[in-house]
Amino acid sequence: MKPCRVALSLLLSVSLVACGGGGSSSSPPLAGGGGGGTPSPTPTSSACSLRAQQDFADSVLNEWYLFPDLLAPANPASFSNLDDYLDARVAPARAQNRDRFFTFATSIAEENALINSGSSAGFGVRFFYDTDARRVFVQEAYENASGFAAGLDRGTEVTAVGTSSANLQSVTSLFASGGAQAVVNAFGPPTAGTTRVLRFTQPGGAVVERSITKTEYPLDPISDRYGAIILNDGPKRVGYLNLRTFIIADAANQLRAAFGQFAAQGVTEIIIDLRYNGGGLVDVADVMGDLMGSGRVGQVWSREVLRASKSAQNSTRTFRTEPNAIAPSKVAIITTGASASASELVANSLIPYLGSNLALVGSNSFGKPVGQAGFDLAACDLRVRAVAFQTVNANGQGDYFTGLASVVPNTCRAADDTTRPFGDPREASIAAALDFLGGRACTPITAGGTASSPGGLDESQSERQDFRLPERQPLQPLRPTPAQRELPGLF
Repeated sequence: MKPCRVALSLLLSVSLVACGGGGSSSSPPLAGGGGGGTPSPTPTSSACSLRAQQDFADSVLNEWYLFPDLLAPANPASFSNLDDYLDARVAPARAQNRDRFFTFATSIAEENALINSGSSAGFGVRFFYDTDARRVFVQEAYENASGFAAGLDRGTEVTAVGTSSANLQSVTSLFASGGAQAVVNAFGPPTAGTTRVLRFTQPGGAVVERSITKTEYPLDPISDRYGAIILNDGPKRVGYLNLRTFIIADAANQLRAAFGQFAAQGVTEIIIDLRYNGGGLVDVADVMGDLMGSGRVGQVWSREVLRASKSAQNSTRTFRTEPNAIAPSKVAIITTGASASASELVANSLIPYLGSNLALVGSNSFGKPVGQAGFDLAACDLRVRAVAFQTVNANGQGDYFTGLASVVPNTCRAADDTTRPFGDPREASIAAALDFLGGRACTPITAGGTASSPGGLDESQSERQDFRLPERQPLQPLRPTPAQRELPGLF
């Protein structure tokens, strides 16, 4: 397999894939045209049998897995699917919080389609649920999707779901009958044309019942409503940036436009809101670094470190020239347990340059300083994503498996206040970020509290749920789509 730097995944990935003609970080093969190489002939059933896929996965793990000493033997004949087999092989690493279901199998075509199209099919909202009261809320809504048009927005509570008004089931009864997975099933498959009747309560108290049809909609990385705005904190102007995901390639151009706005306004203090951002394209994270790297071109932004046998392929990314770059004097990054991977890379890479002028605000991040490589068995539409490298900053720092609160110089604990919209300076996390930037006191985040324990998940959910939040966590199917892996809670 010829390695090439193809960035992908919630999971912060630089892919080492069988990528045909190779590639580079500035032009990732997966983002360009369907995965590269010549289309393979239709495979025979034996070539794509479960055993053949298991053998392929073994070859990947044995050669590339970052923690070779933490691979367990497993009898292929004891498993009926590849995901369970991969889980068994990496179980020792998972037990040490080094690989919390980061190694998995997926479809090449589906993953490529997500990057190439930048869209998904569904209601266009992200559902999180209260783990104690078993209530489902909308944390975020995409403006060009059917859910938002029907009245679903941040802070809305969904109380009942059905295929018609006549068979509505309360969310409470669904949880009682089958846990979180029953609620997932009630919302139906992630296909355009699927219709469900939802009863929901809007933040102002209005109870609404609507029939909503899932449609294809754009996963706009930076909202036109609140994605990039200027906040006033007394006489000071503060840039507020809300980036939903790094997974869409166009996010880089949207970031350039946002920082162009900040530069034009003379902004040097920034709030970066990554509270539900599970990661995405490393190239996009690199561009975000460049846009905060005025005066630092050529200095180290981040390094990727592979297992000892692959150390010749370790790489260093330096700051590059960006016309809209600024030199931030202070930065506050808002995170929750759903902030992972590329989101954490950005925060960690800023530490050597901002020091005490950098703060983590909200709650502790997930804790994923490792990334996967993707390996393709093209004839079978199989991509095995395996943990293959660790990311460190210019100081060589990258051990934040318990979350960034253990390494960021300043932390400020704050609630995720869904009673107020993103961009509102009165919203709890934004208010705390403004306090830090203004030199006002705050209460520190307890490191390691949100990223290491299941925290109230149903048994079915705990098998696949990657993210931990103190009170609410993403509603996630047992087998998420590529879009749901990148944007947990997406429906």
